[in-house]
Amino acid sequence: MTAIYTFDVFSSLDGYGAAGGDWTGYWGKQGPELLDHRLALYGAEQRMVFGANTYRAFAQMLASSTEESEVRDPWVTRMRSMPATVVSTTLEGPLNWPDATVVSGDAVDVVARLKEESDVPLRSHGSLSMNRALMAAGLVDRVQVTLFPVITGQTGVDPIFQGAADFDLELIESRTLDGHIQELIYRPTLH
Repeated sequence: MTAIYTFDVFSSLDGYGAAGGDWTGYWGKQGPELLDHRLALYGAEQRMVFGANTYRAFAQMLASSTEESEVRDPWVTRMRSMPATVVSTTLEGPLNWPDATVVSGDAVDVVARLKEESDVPLRSHGSLSMNRALMAAGLVDRVQVTLFPVITGQTGVDPIFQGAADFDLELIESRTLDGHIQELIYRPTLH
């Protein structure tokens, strides 16, 4: 059986994965329901898949944080403890991540092989360009967008779907967290 691959991403309403300016992490909108839900989501057995740039950003962010900072939310700590595959042609192991391995090669080939070989679901948080390529190759089974109630037209960075192919999306699950954050899970089909 082929493992399910989920592209998990946080987004502003206008489609940015992050923002500069005076915005804080989660755009300052996180609440206890979101944090508890994320912790439960990452409680299930699964393998993380990261591109090199996202791995570097997470490793740097975690290395420069303290135990009390929001960067170390319990779900992030749990995510970091999960087995992970980092797809890269530039990184070499060992990585500063407890159970991560580097696999060199094209992400489409690496993830196609992981989907065939993995006994657990695969999840990627971030890794935008890698996941756009995986979607175009038909390897993403679910797109999980956590939509924060902000528009970052002036300060938005990392446009999530810029340059992506066209997709039809079938909504398979949705929920509201903390009264204002939407989690939308879609099944993408190349249009």
